[in-house]
Amino acid sequence: MLDRLIAAVLRGLCRLVTGAQPRWLCDPRSLAPRIYFANHCSHLDTVVVWTTLPDALRDRTRPVAARDYWGHGRLRRYVADRVFDALLIDRKSTEGAEVVEQQRRETLEAMTSVLDAGRSLILYPEGTRGSGDAIQPFRAGLYHLARARPTVSLVPVYLGNLARILPKGATLPVPLQGQVVFGPELHLRAGEDKQAFLERCRHAVLELAERRA
Repeated sequence: MLDRLIAAVLRGLCRLVTGAQPRWLCDPRSLAPRIYFANHCSHLDTVVVWTTLPDALRDRTRPVAARDYWGHGRLRRYVADRVFDALLIDRKSTEGAEVVEQQRRETLEAMTSVLDAGRSLILYPEGTRGSGDAIQPFRAGLYHLARARPTVSLVPVYLGNLARILPKGATLPVPLQGQVVFGPELHLRAGEDKQAFLERCRHAVLELAERRA
């Protein structure tokens, strides 16, 4: 009960601060597992995507989040675990190729387990927050996930203005209008290589930025 009350308050605050209203270019009623992938420009990103999902989808969707941020401190950990039901993962290790490969396999296994359970994921293929002015190259994780579960639909999501509402280093948001666009579903094509797929996904988000009005 308390978790749901906090979730409702958080959604209300998000709508009040960002004014974000979703625009859907795919079916918002589909309960099939999906991979929502978005540009990353603010700590508000996850809250906004999560808030703008319809209730039925929100309850079936888990954000993928960095353990070193969302697992740090009792409040963040509580919100990640009990409100978002986030899948916390470790950032890429610098301890050597074998450790990196083991970490990649464990992360992929954790994400595919969520999809196999009939739930969806929210992730940010850039890996780190950008300035909001440009979308950085996508990292390989999205490709490996799409290759592991090629029948699962991928939905590009464009988030606009959030870097201005809560810039890096800021603690108080600026009340501006946020933008959220859920694009048409796409899939990994037969024979499509990693770089071509990642560029196609990145351009899918860029195209949504042009169609956000």
